Amino acid sequence: MTSNTPARALRGLACGAALMAVSLSMGACTHTSVNDEVTASVPTDYRQRHPIAIQEADRSVVVFVGNGRGGLTSTQRADVIAFGRDWLREGTGSIIAEVPADTPNARAAGDSIREIQALLAANGVPPRGVVVKAYRPADPRTFAAIRLIYPKVTAVAGPCGLWPEDIGPSIKNKGYLENKPYWNFGCANQRNLAAMVENPSDLVQPRPETPPYTARRAKTFDTYRTTKPETTEKARVSNVGS
Repeated sequence: MTSNTPARALRGLACGAALMAVSLSMGACTHTSVNDEVTASVPTDYRQRHPIAIQEADRSVVVFVGNGRGGLTSTQRADVIAFGRDWLREGTGSIIAEVPADTPNARAAGDSIREIQALLAANGVPPRGVVVKAYRPADPRTFAAIRLIYPKVTAVAGPCGLWPEDIGPSIKNKGYLENKPYWNFGCANQRNLAAMVENPSDLVQPRPETPPYTARRAKTFDTYRTTKPETTEKARVSNVGS
């Protein structure tokens, strides 16, 4: 029994070392997979973190009407005319005209909504495209106004200003040591781009090519065909870039 003790001890040490190596390798694999999941859950590209979405939203114009005078001012007429032209171009539903009722300015608002309907009709909005609805303000202290609303396709992004993690080194900021951009990076740029784009479909697909200007193309070809090499300077079609 005494002679076999060193051999047993060596075998025990070997088994212990093998088990420790296996456990360390399994722990390393688990640690790597957790890091991969955390890294993959937060996109690094701000365009993926704050994507621009295409959806339907309301566009509105507020027309303030006093208690003792109906009708519109010159500025309000311009607002209503521009509103009607924009509806013809981008509206996806009827114009909803919300008119206050049972308020001190209800009678003046009734006179104003008739003028609004006339202005919209004069600018191409069909009568069936305007739906008039009466409403009562929830708070009687608020100034009741006429609200014109229609739905349109629009691009939106955000909200911005969310701070789920600290910017600097912190136990809550897991991406600081990995040199990742902070959460709000690029959000304002995406939100401003969504607000400035005139046609939201341009963010999804290109527009088709328009036909060439035939008169300009014919003049260019004719100049190219009839110009001699020594008179090239005099036969310029345009001075752009010179």
